[in-house]
Amino acid sequence: MPEPPDATPAPNPLHAEYARRLQTHEAALARWERADRRVADFRLAVFAAAVALALIIYQSAWVSAIWLLIPALGFLALLLAHEPIRRRASRSSRAIEFYKRGLARMEDRWAGTGAPGLNFLNLDHPYAADLDLFGAGSLFERLCTARTKAGEEALAAWLLAPASPETIAARQEAVRELRPRLDLREDLELLGADVREGIDPAALAEWGRRPRVIHGRLVRLAALGLAALGAATLIGWAFFGTGLLPFLVVLLVEWLFAWSLSGRVKKVLAGVDERGHDLTLLSGLLERLEREPAESPSLQSLKRALLTEGRPASREIRRLANLLHLLDCRHNQFFAPFAAVLLWGTQLAMAIDAWRAAAGPAIEGWLAAAGDFEALCALAAYAAENPTDAFPEIVVGPALYEVEGLGHPLIPRAECVPNDVSLGGESGTLALVVSGSNMSGKSTLLRSIGVSIIMALAGAPTRTARLRLSPLAVGATLRVQDSLQAGKSRFYAEITRVRQLVDISRGSPPLFFLLDELFNGTNSGDRRVGAEAVIRGLLERGSIGLITTHDLALAEIVAGLGPSTRNVHFEDHFEDGRMRFDYRMRPGVVQHSNALALMRAVGLEV
Repeated sequence: MPEPPDATPAPNPLHAEYARRLQTHEAALARWERADRRVADFRLAVFAAAVALALIIYQSAWVSAIWLLIPALGFLALLLAHEPIRRRASRSSRAIEFYKRGLARMEDRWAGTGAPGLNFLNLDHPYAADLDLFGAGSLFERLCTARTKAGEEALAAWLLAPASPETIAARQEAVRELRPRLDLREDLELLGADVREGIDPAALAEWGRRPRVIHGRLVRLAALGLAALGAATLIGWAFFGTGLLPFLVVLLVEWLFAWSLSGRVKKVLAGVDERGHDLTLLSGLLERLEREPAESPSLQSLKRALLTEGRPASREIRRLANLLHLLDCRHNQFFAPFAAVLLWGTQLAMAIDAWRAAAGPAIEGWLAAAGDFEALCALAAYAAENPTDAFPEIVVGPALYEVEGLGHPLIPRAECVPNDVSLGGESGTLALVVSGSNMSGKSTLLRSIGVSIIMALAGAPTRTARLRLSPLAVGATLRVQDSLQAGKSRFYAEITRVRQLVDISRGSPPLFFLLDELFNGTNSGDRRVGAEAVIRGLLERGSIGLITTHDLALAEIVAGLGPSTRNVHFEDHFEDGRMRFDYRMRPGVVQHSNALALMRAVGLEV
């Protein structure tokens, strides 16, 4: 069993705030649900009163039918009152879920309840599967509070590739600024829920990039002139006795004009209702981001990305929404004849095409800015919920990793046993060979280090007391497996991954390698020779990292690699019929194995 942490962390005031707001929204939801039931009861009562009044009117000649207007108006008022009540109840319900998820994260009950992000998992990536970046109980699920696909994509991209030191510093500053803004994160939750379900970012961006279909100012002027002429001849025929013939001639010319453009009009309007609906959903989220004050350069840059020629993106979207509303008017049976005379559909298609030519190319940037904003808010939420996690210091130079109080963010804090690790820099140590028995903590140490680097280079705080590191490229072999479909054994898959890491070590930034039970699929002699050769080559190319083993013979490679490599180990002991682990890293090579004891513990006779 793990030893308890050295000190119990102080309670996070945010937990109490989450609980208070949850209680407030639960009370609000109860009120709105009661109001909804009352409105439903009143509607039923008004309907019953209307039926009774209708019977009285039918049977009594002295009661006027005009009295039916009273229950009719009352019923209409109740119908109008129901929608805002329903919206407020829905908002309270979503807020309740938001704070329940927040409390679950702070109480380590979050695994399996969030977005796993499996669509971002690439098994050929040098560390994504090895460090549990995606899937149930993954780092992505722990961090992701984004409510849009663009936000999820941005966060996943940050975890899959290290940022430059300048970008990391800018993100850290933005996360610090956003960390106390709980109201913003609640609003993004409430505004983004519909966006996540209703918007396809790729299709929307592609629609915005399409070239203009109806070109030429003369065409638009001709449409306006014909519409004005059609309206004038219609008025003249109806009120001034100019006759029907001029109106019919203009109507024929209009029909020919509209027919000549019909193919292009259909092309403009194809899918416009769906894309317009997507943008309308997005506009509320963008408007909320536009209102948010921004002091850090990163947030200011994102807000500038929501401007198109100085106009806010939400205002541009409202212009499109107005055009679409006017376009829908042509389907009104009373307005349809006048719409035909005014070339309504053709003119609005031209206006929508012009809007897309002017604002459409910016849609992709709007989505990217909203996604980056959500990703920053996700990191800010983690920082707020884990105030003792440190922001790392990024040091430009040779490979460096120095950490104090290292833990893993996916392990409950009460069970997390911190360790200190120093590689590169003044320590003179470039690689650690970590020995220890099964379940003693070797692989967890590698994952903790790997995750701390990934989070640090994404701009997030890390589960550490202090962390200094240089820009690094992480590569790992913790979850290398065989593939029946590809006809690959585990050993072949492992050496293929190691070759990938060797190739990465030839580039920049330096490689941080995390090699778990290297070459476990071959004999001890070949394993030692191969491991020593691989580690030596990696170190010569400026890499640093760790290699674990429970084969004590492999720990002897330190002698051949020189003073830049040293042995460390994890210990265990057998007590009261159970294996006990303290998960503390110690210098030197482990002196015993627990394999036989574990076999006996589960009932195997050995």
